[in-house]
Amino acid sequence: MSTLEIRDLHVSIETEQGTKQILKGVNLTVNTGETHAIMGPNGSGKSTLASTIAGHPRYNVDSGSITLDGDDVLAMTVDQRARAGLFLAMQYPVEVPGVTMTNFLRTAKTAIDGEAPKLRTWTKDVKAAMAQLRIEEDFASRNVNEGFSGGEKKRIEILQMELFKPRFAILDETDSGLDVDALKVVSEGVNRAQGAGNMGTLLITHYTRILRYIKPDFVHVFIDGRVAEEGGPELADRLEDEGYDRFDASDAVTA
Repeated sequence: MSTLEIRDLHVSIETEQGTKQILKGVNLTVNTGETHAIMGPNGSGKSTLASTIAGHPRYNVDSGSITLDGDDVLAMTVDQRARAGLFLAMQYPVEVPGVTMTNFLRTAKTAIDGEAPKLRTWTKDVKAAMAQLRIEEDFASRNVNEGFSGGEKKRIEILQMELFKPRFAILDETDSGLDVDALKVVSEGVNRAQGAGNMGTLLITHYTRILRYIKPDFVHVFIDGRVAEEGGPELADRLEDEGYDRFDASDAVTA
């Protein structure tokens, strides 16, 4: 079992108006086999947490720690974090002109594992994963995300997750912009990866609709850069009924 542990994390960014504090003491522990849903209103720090774990240079860690099985994640470069088993499905996947999906996937898999996958097995695995995610075969020869719809980009993110087999997947609003059919397909992909028993999932979302298909073990509510409440799946149901108005910035869960 692996453990991703976040302790008293404070994160800021530089703006034209000066330094802005976003995360204000976040504590969170995710273990292999667990699914944690992070919910909260816009601007509460959910995506900042995801980007900080992945190593986005815009975000400054002022204090606190992120460790993966005791190893200091904050001391790792972005590519070292990927090789260590951290995967980020981005809220807005970027286009990579001139790089085909086939080349991207195999190059990334080689970089993560330290050796190239056997071509015959790899091709079979890619085709099978694409079929399960209802991705047309011709997408393999297209440039990464170029001209893809929002739903297609999200399916490609989950395709990467299934093929790269991370220890922890951080899914940043993967449900954003998906219609009902695409939401089901994407959720099935996450559930397949989670069902293998070798991955922990941190699922960031505004809404409960994706939680109908991906059942969380734990729900954490972010308000003003802090965890304001924690609970099980029933907490998501309460949020659906009550919203976030009952919280204020002074609410926080202490470690």
